[in-house]
Amino acid sequence: MSDNTFKILLVDDEVDILEFISYNLEKEGYKVYTAKNGVEAIKVAEKTTPHLIILDVMMPEMDGIAACEEIRKIPALKNTVIAFLTARGEDYSQIAGFEAGADDYITKPVRPKVLVSRVKALLKRTGETKEQPATVQDSNTITIGNLLIDKERYLIRMDDEEMILPRKEFELLSLLVSKPGKVFTREEIYYSVWGDNVVVGDRTIDVHIRKLREKIGNDHIKTLKGIGYKFVE
Repeated sequence: MSDNTFKILLVDDEVDILEFISYNLEKEGYKVYTAKNGVEAIKVAEKTTPHLIILDVMMPEMDGIAACEEIRKIPALKNTVIAFLTARGEDYSQIAGFEAGADDYITKPVRPKVLVSRVKALLKRTGETKEQPATVQDSNTITIGNLLIDKERYLIRMDDEEMILPRKEFELLSLLVSKPGKVFTREEIYYSVWGDNVVVGDRTIDVHIRKLREKIGNDHIKTLKGIGYKFVE
């Protein structure tokens, strides 16, 4: 996929930021859409199905965290990458963003070349996701015990109950289930799920593991302190 086929949705209540970022991304050949708040962002996202959404956190009507949570509930946008763009660097904001289903976090102000580089890295991951499954198995479904993972629909079924997971939670679960009993180190998880082009915080994996345990129970994902995690039936 060439860069000029990618669609990007920018969401920020500051017009000058929208214009600045739009200008720099359009110069790279991207198709750019804009929205000024979370409510508008959801409507535009449903209409355009962007490959990447860059969300400000602090916005009127609906903030970026709430908008991200709602977008992650829309099946048609399950492959969309979401990154927060915000001046707030506090740890709690980043954790809240990842809990809402975000894939990355960009702190502003950001230089144009740095922003474009980050966007290219995120969109490269989108392309890789479409070309190759997150797990090492060839089948579109994985069944282990009472858990079924449908990789085409980003859906899991457990005890006849279906759930659509945020993208990173799904990829993390798929990785662990791909080799039951194997201990995946934190480094392996970072590389396999987030890739080597994205910097994530130390607590990012912990947040995603906690969210998975809330959905599938505490018994299936075991922590090996100081090493990593493994999936057990």
